Amino acid sequence: MHAGRRFTFREVIMWTRRDILFYLVLASIPTLLYQMLGWTWLTIPWVPIALVGTAVAFITGFKNNATYDRLWEARTIYGGIVNTSRAWGIMVKDFITNKHAREPVPQEVLHKIHTALIHRHIAWLHALRFQLRAPRAWEHMIKSYNKEYRRWYTVDETENSVGDALTGLVPPEEKALVLGKTNPATQLIAQQSKELEKLLELGLIEDFRHMELEKMLVECYALQGKCERIKNFPYPRQFATLNLMFVRLFISLVPFGMLGEFAKMGGEFVWLTIPFSALVAWVFNMMEKIGESTENPFEGGANDVPITALTRTIEIDLREMLDEKNIPEPLKPQNNILM
Repeated sequence: MHAGRRFTFREVIMWTRRDILFYLVLASIPTLLYQMLGWTWLTIPWVPIALVGTAVAFITGFKNNATYDRLWEARTIYGGIVNTSRAWGIMVKDFITNKHAREPVPQEVLHKIHTALIHRHIAWLHALRFQLRAPRAWEHMIKSYNKEYRRWYTVDETENSVGDALTGLVPPEEKALVLGKTNPATQLIAQQSKELEKLLELGLIEDFRHMELEKMLVECYALQGKCERIKNFPYPRQFATLNLMFVRLFISLVPFGMLGEFAKMGGEFVWLTIPFSALVAWVFNMMEKIGESTENPFEGGANDVPITALTRTIEIDLREMLDEKNIPEPLKPQNNILM
Protein backbone atom coordinates (compact mmCIF):
# COMPACT_ATOMS: atom_id res chain seq x y z
CA MET A 1 0.00 0.00 0.00
CA HIS A 2 1.30 3.43 -0.87
CA ALA A 3 1.38 5.29 2.44
CA GLY A 4 2.47 8.67 1.10
CA ARG A 5 0.39 11.59 -0.02
CA ARG A 6 0.61 10.54 -3.66
CA PHE A 7 2.92 8.85 -6.15
CA THR A 8 5.47 11.37 -7.31
CA PHE A 9 5.77 12.37 -10.96
CA ARG A 10 9.24 10.81 -10.98
CA GLU A 11 7.86 7.48 -9.74
CA VAL A 12 5.16 7.48 -12.41
CA ILE A 13 7.66 8.27 -15.17
CA MET A 14 10.06 5.60 -13.88
CA TRP A 15 7.20 3.09 -13.89
CA THR A 16 6.18 3.91 -17.49
CA ARG A 17 9.33 5.25 -19.15
CA ARG A 18 9.74 2.21 -21.42
CA ASP A 19 6.14 2.56 -22.55
CA ILE A 20 6.67 6.28 -23.27
CA LEU A 21 9.73 5.50 -25.39
CA PHE A 22 7.81 2.81 -27.27
CA TYR A 23 4.90 5.16 -27.99
CA LEU A 24 7.25 7.86 -29.26
CA VAL A 25 8.82 5.34 -31.65
CA LEU A 26 5.39 4.04 -32.66
CA ALA A 27 4.18 7.54 -33.52
CA SER A 28 7.44 8.43 -35.29
CA ILE A 29 7.18 5.67 -37.90
CA PRO A 30 4.00 6.83 -39.74
CA THR A 31 5.01 10.49 -39.25
CA LEU A 32 8.38 9.92 -40.94
CA LEU A 33 6.76 7.95 -43.74
CA TYR A 34 4.23 10.76 -44.24
CA GLN A 35 6.79 13.57 -44.26
CA MET A 36 9.80 11.96 -45.85
CA LEU A 37 8.21 9.65 -48.41
CA GLY A 38 4.97 11.51 -48.97
CA TRP A 39 2.75 8.61 -47.96
CA THR A 40 -0.27 10.81 -47.37
CA TRP A 41 -2.61 7.81 -47.69
CA LEU A 42 -1.52 6.73 -44.19
CA THR A 43 -3.96 9.15 -42.57
CA ILE A 44 -7.19 7.78 -41.10
CA PRO A 45 -10.26 9.94 -40.37
CA TRP A 46 -10.47 10.74 -36.67
CA VAL A 47 -14.15 9.75 -36.27
CA PRO A 48 -13.70 5.93 -36.35
CA ILE A 49 -10.66 6.20 -34.08
CA ALA A 50 -12.64 8.34 -31.62
CA LEU A 51 -15.42 5.73 -31.60
CA VAL A 52 -12.89 3.01 -30.77
CA GLY A 53 -11.41 5.26 -28.07
CA THR A 54 -14.83 5.80 -26.51
CA ALA A 55 -15.44 2.05 -26.34
CA VAL A 56 -11.98 1.50 -24.86
CA ALA A 57 -12.60 4.17 -22.22
CA PHE A 58 -15.86 2.47 -21.20
CA ILE A 59 -14.42 -1.02 -20.93
CA THR A 60 -11.30 0.24 -19.14
CA GLY A 61 -13.47 2.11 -16.66
CA PHE A 62 -15.49 -1.07 -16.10
CA LYS A 63 -12.30 -3.02 -15.42
CA ASN A 64 -10.94 -0.42 -13.02
CA ASN A 65 -14.20 -0.36 -11.06
CA ALA A 66 -14.21 -4.16 -10.84
CA THR A 67 -10.58 -4.41 -9.75
CA TYR A 68 -11.07 -1.65 -7.17
CA ASP A 69 -13.97 -3.68 -5.76
CA ARG A 70 -11.63 -6.66 -5.42
CA LEU A 71 -9.08 -4.49 -3.59
CA TRP A 72 -11.62 -2.95 -1.25
CA GLU A 73 -13.22 -6.31 -0.50
CA ALA A 74 -9.79 -7.70 0.39
CA ARG A 75 -9.16 -4.75 2.73
CA THR A 76 -12.59 -5.21 4.32
CA ILE A 77 -11.90 -8.90 4.89
CA TYR A 78 -8.60 -8.12 6.58
CA GLY A 79 -10.38 -5.55 8.71
CA GLY A 80 -12.60 -8.43 9.82
CA ILE A 81 -9.50 -10.48 10.63
CA VAL A 82 -8.19 -7.62 12.79
CA ASN A 83 -11.46 -7.38 14.74
CA THR A 84 -11.92 -11.14 15.09
CA SER A 85 -8.34 -11.54 16.32
CA ARG A 86 -8.79 -8.94 19.05
CA ALA A 87 -12.07 -10.55 20.07
CA TRP A 88 -10.33 -13.94 20.19
CA GLY A 89 -7.71 -12.51 22.54
CA ILE A 90 -10.16 -11.16 25.11
CA MET A 91 -12.39 -14.25 24.92
CA VAL A 92 -9.46 -16.58 25.53
CA LYS A 93 -8.37 -14.56 28.57
CA ASP A 94 -11.84 -14.08 30.04
CA PHE A 95 -13.54 -17.38 29.14
CA ILE A 96 -10.82 -19.83 30.12
CA THR A 97 -10.82 -19.64 33.92
CA ASN A 98 -11.12 -21.78 37.02
CA LYS A 99 -14.77 -20.82 37.47
CA HIS A 100 -16.11 -24.15 36.18
CA ALA A 101 -13.00 -26.28 36.66
CA ARG A 102 -13.39 -29.58 38.48
CA GLU A 103 -9.82 -29.18 39.71
CA PRO A 104 -8.67 -25.54 39.65
CA VAL A 105 -5.23 -24.98 38.19
CA PRO A 106 -2.66 -22.34 39.24
CA GLN A 107 -2.75 -18.94 37.57
CA GLU A 108 0.60 -19.65 35.96
CA VAL A 109 -0.91 -22.67 34.19
CA LEU A 110 -3.89 -20.62 33.04
CA HIS A 111 -1.53 -17.97 31.69
CA LYS A 112 0.37 -20.66 29.75
CA ILE A 113 -2.92 -21.89 28.27
CA HIS A 114 -3.91 -18.35 27.27
CA THR A 115 -0.45 -17.79 25.78
CA ALA A 116 -0.54 -21.03 23.78
CA LEU A 117 -3.96 -20.25 22.27
CA ILE A 118 -3.11 -16.64 21.44
CA HIS A 119 0.33 -17.52 20.06
CA ARG A 120 -1.24 -20.19 17.86
CA HIS A 121 -3.62 -17.56 16.53
CA ILE A 122 -0.65 -15.32 15.72
CA ALA A 123 0.90 -18.32 13.96
CA TRP A 124 -2.31 -18.64 11.92
CA LEU A 125 -2.02 -15.00 10.88
CA HIS A 126 1.56 -15.53 9.72
CA ALA A 127 0.73 -18.76 7.88
CA LEU A 128 -2.18 -17.05 6.14
CA ARG A 129 -0.12 -14.09 4.94
CA PHE A 130 2.55 -16.38 3.50
CA GLN A 131 -0.10 -18.39 1.67
CA LEU A 132 -1.67 -15.24 0.26
CA ARG A 133 1.70 -13.98 -1.01
CA ALA A 134 2.43 -17.21 -2.89
CA PRO A 135 2.63 -16.35 -6.64
CA ARG A 136 -0.03 -17.32 -9.17
CA ALA A 137 0.33 -17.59 -12.95
CA TRP A 138 -2.01 -14.65 -13.61
CA GLU A 139 -0.33 -12.21 -11.22
CA HIS A 140 1.82 -9.32 -12.40
CA MET A 141 4.81 -9.11 -10.06
CA ILE A 142 6.97 -10.96 -12.58
CA LYS A 143 6.59 -8.14 -15.14
CA SER A 144 9.70 -6.04 -15.67
CA TYR A 145 8.25 -2.71 -14.53
CA ASN A 146 7.05 -4.28 -11.27
CA LYS A 147 10.36 -6.04 -10.69
CA GLU A 148 12.08 -2.72 -11.15
CA TYR A 149 9.79 -0.94 -8.69
CA ARG A 150 10.42 -3.72 -6.16
CA ARG A 151 13.86 -2.21 -5.59
CA TRP A 152 12.08 0.46 -3.52
CA TYR A 153 10.72 -1.99 -0.94
CA THR A 154 10.98 -5.59 0.27
CA VAL A 155 8.28 -8.19 0.76
CA ASP A 156 8.87 -10.23 3.91
CA GLU A 157 7.11 -13.28 2.48
CA THR A 158 9.60 -13.52 -0.38
CA GLU A 159 12.65 -12.80 1.81
CA ASN A 160 11.83 -15.26 4.63
CA SER A 161 9.97 -18.54 5.12
CA VAL A 162 6.76 -19.40 6.91
CA GLY A 163 8.76 -21.79 9.09
CA ASP A 164 10.80 -18.90 10.46
CA ALA A 165 7.62 -16.94 11.19
CA LEU A 166 6.09 -19.84 13.16
CA THR A 167 9.19 -20.47 15.27
CA GLY A 168 8.45 -19.83 18.94
CA LEU A 169 4.70 -19.55 18.41
CA VAL A 170 3.82 -23.25 18.38
CA PRO A 171 5.69 -26.32 19.67
CA PRO A 172 8.27 -27.74 17.22
CA GLU A 173 6.31 -30.97 16.68
CA GLU A 174 3.14 -29.01 15.89
CA LYS A 175 5.07 -26.72 13.57
CA ALA A 176 6.44 -29.73 11.66
CA LEU A 177 2.92 -31.22 11.50
CA VAL A 178 1.19 -28.15 10.05
CA LEU A 179 4.00 -27.33 7.63
CA GLY A 180 3.70 -30.85 6.25
CA LYS A 181 0.12 -30.15 5.20
CA THR A 182 -1.16 -28.46 2.05
CA ASN A 183 -2.81 -25.62 3.95
CA PRO A 184 -0.94 -24.84 7.21
CA ALA A 185 -3.31 -22.01 8.18
CA THR A 186 -6.29 -24.39 8.08
CA GLN A 187 -4.45 -26.93 10.22
CA LEU A 188 -3.58 -24.34 12.87
CA ILE A 189 -7.25 -23.47 13.35
CA ALA A 190 -8.05 -27.20 13.53
CA GLN A 191 -5.41 -27.52 16.24
CA GLN A 192 -7.06 -24.66 18.14
CA SER A 193 -10.32 -26.61 18.11
CA LYS A 194 -8.59 -29.70 19.50
CA GLU A 195 -7.13 -27.64 22.34
CA LEU A 196 -10.56 -26.21 23.17
CA GLU A 197 -11.93 -29.75 23.33
CA LYS A 198 -9.27 -30.65 25.90
CA LEU A 199 -10.08 -27.57 27.96
CA LEU A 200 -13.77 -28.49 27.90
CA GLU A 201 -12.94 -31.94 29.25
CA LEU A 202 -10.87 -30.35 32.04
CA GLY A 203 -13.73 -28.03 32.95
CA LEU A 204 -11.70 -24.87 32.27
CA ILE A 205 -14.51 -23.83 29.94
CA GLU A 206 -18.13 -24.88 30.03
CA ASP A 207 -20.39 -25.68 27.07
CA PHE A 208 -21.60 -22.15 26.35
CA ARG A 209 -18.11 -20.63 26.36
CA HIS A 210 -16.81 -23.56 24.32
CA MET A 211 -19.46 -22.89 21.67
CA GLU A 212 -18.64 -19.18 21.58
CA LEU A 213 -14.93 -19.86 21.14
CA GLU A 214 -15.69 -22.40 18.41
CA LYS A 215 -17.79 -19.74 16.65
CA MET A 216 -14.73 -17.52 16.60
CA LEU A 217 -12.74 -20.32 14.93
CA VAL A 218 -15.51 -20.76 12.36
CA GLU A 219 -15.35 -16.99 11.71
CA CYS A 220 -11.59 -17.28 11.18
CA TYR A 221 -12.22 -20.04 8.62
CA ALA A 222 -14.83 -17.86 6.90
CA LEU A 223 -12.44 -14.90 6.65
CA GLN A 224 -9.62 -17.15 5.45
CA GLY A 225 -11.92 -18.64 2.81
CA LYS A 226 -12.86 -15.17 1.55
CA CYS A 227 -9.18 -14.27 1.21
CA GLU A 228 -8.50 -17.52 -0.64
CA ARG A 229 -11.41 -16.84 -3.00
CA ILE A 230 -9.88 -13.53 -4.08
CA LYS A 231 -6.38 -15.02 -4.22
CA ASN A 232 -7.29 -18.12 -6.22
CA PHE A 233 -9.91 -16.65 -8.57
CA PRO A 234 -8.45 -13.93 -10.80
CA TYR A 235 -10.24 -11.05 -12.44
CA PRO A 236 -11.90 -12.96 -15.35
CA ARG A 237 -9.30 -13.50 -18.05
CA GLN A 238 -11.72 -12.84 -20.91
CA PHE A 239 -12.35 -9.30 -19.66
CA ALA A 240 -8.68 -8.65 -18.90
CA THR A 241 -7.60 -9.95 -22.32
CA LEU A 242 -10.15 -7.99 -24.34
CA ASN A 243 -9.42 -4.81 -22.41
CA LEU A 244 -5.69 -5.11 -23.10
CA MET A 245 -6.28 -5.90 -26.79
CA PHE A 246 -8.65 -2.95 -27.26
CA VAL A 247 -6.26 -0.54 -25.54
CA ARG A 248 -3.39 -1.69 -27.77
CA LEU A 249 -5.59 -1.43 -30.87
CA PHE A 250 -6.57 2.13 -30.03
CA ILE A 251 -2.99 3.14 -29.23
CA SER A 252 -1.86 1.73 -32.59
CA LEU A 253 -4.49 3.74 -34.48
CA VAL A 254 -3.95 7.07 -32.73
CA PRO A 255 -0.87 8.23 -34.77
CA PHE A 256 -2.69 7.68 -38.04
CA GLY A 257 -5.63 9.80 -36.89
CA MET A 258 -3.35 12.49 -35.46
CA LEU A 259 -1.50 12.75 -38.80
CA GLY A 260 -4.64 13.86 -40.60
CA GLU A 261 -5.58 16.38 -37.92
CA PHE A 262 -2.18 18.06 -37.74
CA ALA A 263 -1.74 17.93 -41.52
CA LYS A 264 -4.80 20.20 -41.79
CA MET A 265 -2.78 22.83 -39.91
CA GLY A 266 -0.10 22.58 -42.58
CA GLY A 267 3.67 22.67 -42.67
CA GLU A 268 5.72 21.50 -39.78
CA PHE A 269 2.69 20.96 -37.52
CA VAL A 270 2.66 17.34 -38.69
CA TRP A 271 5.59 16.65 -36.36
CA LEU A 272 3.32 17.37 -33.42
CA THR A 273 1.77 13.99 -34.20
CA ILE A 274 4.63 12.30 -32.33
CA PRO A 275 4.33 13.93 -28.86
CA PHE A 276 0.54 14.15 -28.85
CA SER A 277 0.08 10.54 -30.00
CA ALA A 278 2.48 9.42 -27.26
CA LEU A 279 0.55 11.49 -24.72
CA VAL A 280 -2.83 9.99 -25.64
CA ALA A 281 -1.32 6.49 -25.69
CA TRP A 282 0.29 7.08 -22.29
CA VAL A 283 -3.03 8.14 -20.73
CA PHE A 284 -4.88 5.05 -21.96
CA ASN A 285 -1.97 2.80 -21.07
CA MET A 286 -1.92 4.23 -17.52
CA MET A 287 -5.64 3.54 -17.15
CA GLU A 288 -5.02 -0.06 -18.17
CA LYS A 289 -2.01 -0.44 -15.86
CA ILE A 290 -3.84 0.99 -12.86
CA GLY A 291 -6.53 -1.64 -13.25
CA GLU A 292 -3.92 -4.33 -13.78
CA SER A 293 -1.98 -3.38 -10.64
CA THR A 294 -5.18 -3.54 -8.58
CA GLU A 295 -6.40 -6.94 -9.81
CA ASN A 296 -4.59 -9.08 -7.24
CA PRO A 297 -4.61 -7.37 -3.82
CA PHE A 298 -2.45 -9.97 -2.08
CA GLU A 299 0.43 -10.49 -4.52
CA GLY A 300 2.86 -8.04 -2.89
CA GLY A 301 2.60 -5.01 -5.15
CA ALA A 302 2.90 -1.37 -4.15
CA ASN A 303 -0.89 -0.94 -4.32
CA ASP A 304 -1.88 -4.09 -2.43
CA VAL A 305 -3.48 -4.64 0.98
CA PRO A 306 -0.65 -4.36 3.56
CA ILE A 307 -1.27 -7.75 5.13
CA THR A 308 2.23 -7.98 6.64
CA ALA A 309 1.77 -4.68 8.49
CA LEU A 310 -1.77 -5.63 9.56
CA THR A 311 -0.49 -8.94 10.91
CA ARG A 312 2.16 -7.09 12.90
CA THR A 313 -0.51 -4.74 14.29
CA ILE A 314 -2.63 -7.66 15.44
CA GLU A 315 0.41 -9.41 16.91
CA ILE A 316 1.29 -6.32 18.95
CA ASP A 317 -2.27 -6.06 20.30
CA LEU A 318 -2.44 -9.73 21.28
CA ARG A 319 0.99 -9.80 22.90
CA GLU A 320 0.11 -6.73 24.92
CA MET A 321 -3.04 -8.50 26.11
CA LEU A 322 -0.70 -11.15 27.51
CA ASP A 323 1.45 -8.43 29.16
CA GLU A 324 4.51 -9.63 27.28
CA LYS A 325 7.65 -7.52 27.38
CA ASN A 326 9.33 -8.19 24.02
CA ILE A 327 6.77 -6.52 21.78
CA PRO A 328 7.75 -6.12 18.11
CA GLU A 329 7.70 -2.64 16.59
CA PRO A 330 4.98 -1.68 14.09
CA LEU A 331 6.15 -1.97 10.49
CA LYS A 332 7.03 1.31 8.83
CA PRO A 333 6.70 2.20 5.13
CA GLN A 334 9.76 1.72 2.92
CA ASN A 335 9.90 4.65 0.47
CA ASN A 336 6.20 5.21 1.24
CA ILE A 337 5.31 1.56 0.52
CA LEU A 338 3.77 -0.37 3.41
CA MET A 339 3.64 -4.12 3.11
